[in-house]
Amino acid sequence: MEANEEQTEEQSSSSSSLSIHFVSSVDSPEFTLLTSAVSLASVVGLDAEWKPVRESQSTFPTVTLLQIACRLPGNRTDYLSGDSPVFLLDLVALPLSSVYALLNALFVSPNVLKLGFRFKQDLVYLSSTFRSQGCDPAGFDKVEPFLDITSIYSYLQQKQSGRKPSKQTKSLAAICEELLAISLSKELQCSDWSQRPLTKEQKIYASADAHCLLEIFDVFQNKVINEENSIYNNGHSSSSPDPGLKSILEEPSGESGILKTKFSEALEIIQATTASEYYHDISSAFRVVSPLGKNTVCLDNSLLQIIRKHGDKILLKESDREPKTSKNRGKKKSSVGMVHKEKLPEFFDDWQGPSPWDPSLGGDGRPKFLCDVMVEGLAKHLRCVGIDAAIPYSRKPETRELIDHALKEKRVLLTRDAKLLRHGYLLNNQIYRVKNLLKNDQLLEVIETFELKISEEKLMSRCTKCNGMFIQKPLSMEEAVEAAKGFQVIPSCLFDKKLEFWQCLDCHQLYWEGTQYHNAVQKFIDVCKLEK
Repeated sequence: MEANEEQTEEQSSSSSSLSIHFVSSVDSPEFTLLTSAVSLASVVGLDAEWKPVRESQSTFPTVTLLQIACRLPGNRTDYLSGDSPVFLLDLVALPLSSVYALLNALFVSPNVLKLGFRFKQDLVYLSSTFRSQGCDPAGFDKVEPFLDITSIYSYLQQKQSGRKPSKQTKSLAAICEELLAISLSKELQCSDWSQRPLTKEQKIYASADAHCLLEIFDVFQNKVINEENSIYNNGHSSSSPDPGLKSILEEPSGESGILKTKFSEALEIIQATTASEYYHDISSAFRVVSPLGKNTVCLDNSLLQIIRKHGDKILLKESDREPKTSKNRGKKKSSVGMVHKEKLPEFFDDWQGPSPWDPSLGGDGRPKFLCDVMVEGLAKHLRCVGIDAAIPYSRKPETRELIDHALKEKRVLLTRDAKLLRHGYLLNNQIYRVKNLLKNDQLLEVIETFELKISEEKLMSRCTKCNGMFIQKPLSMEEAVEAAKGFQVIPSCLFDKKLEFWQCLDCHQLYWEGTQYHNAVQKFIDVCKLEK
């Protein structure tokens, strides 16, 4: 059933149209395209992936994948399949010394605006990874000019509301949802990025994370340009780029000139080490306008204006080079605590059973789950197949809160956090660690593990928004319009259709059996392999 926002459809962030290039060798055509793209790009989006580590680990995680999304001039896209190709640098396979100069030159090039989402942490890990492989002892210590997506969002939010934005920072997925109206899936965020080969889904996920930075920036840039045009049309002179900044960027000498020279030298080094027929064909084509290794594309006035007003930089200090140690590190542990820990029984990932709803334990036979924040998407999938699946009361629940919630309502706690398994002695037969990463696979895993009975009649029988049940009797159009007053708008295009509406008993959300409802039903029939 459908609401104003369909809760069950997984939307793609334009991933199907992404031009993705996986770079795993310096002798590959993809590496040649990378060097060409960074010499032509005026804006790049940066992101990095690494294998998740324990909080107590005393070293930085090793970055295994670096994503670079490039925005290219419209007349230079023939050989790169689109104006925003995304390059995935496989730092497991690539010799890091062969790409260090290119990346370092890119990070400090004044002719390329770098975008990132809280990229300082990525830079710290990236610098540590390259230093550990014998590259420059200083590693990467600077990214300039730089613009953080959180700053862009704050600017747009303030312009829209006229109020100073709250200090609470939204996730990248939430920003994409609000500014681009696309759903950026984060379910592969905690996958093991050190394993090879990467799956197709991992490559699309990583590419979308970098590509969406360019799309968000486009929204921001258009907003800035429109504001400047509005000021100009009202009879005020529009502010021009800072002549000091512009002259520095165009000055052949001085620090900026040195940076441009280093960037060109790095590209020439790469050119010399990637000789192949494919490289010759591609590089010759690009030399028609701009000889690779000789020039980089200068920023236009619009970008210069943005950098002058909103640009920033990332500078790593010496203190950023070492992991922060816990304040409790080195303190003598309590012997009482150690004895208590030794007495705890051993717990396993596999389900031990029986479930708390088992009739032999006094249960009502109806499965009930509590999905923590790591598998919150699984909760909606379970609701779609008619299973009672709650989520924590708060956004960042304490462990004790999760335990109390599961115990009070006799639910099995579903999680991907292995650390929670240690509390199995409190949640006897009420905690299970989900092994799969994708929501569809997680759903099948839970169905098989707990031997859940799923039928077509149960599909879409619960509210995906709050987990409530629907009223037994459907509402007519007139009844639905009356019930929706004050909190929900029913699209006018539905008025001429003979539809039945269903309302959640708890949150009063209205649903109807439209196209999205039927698509969702078919999806879960296929996922659960139900026989028609």
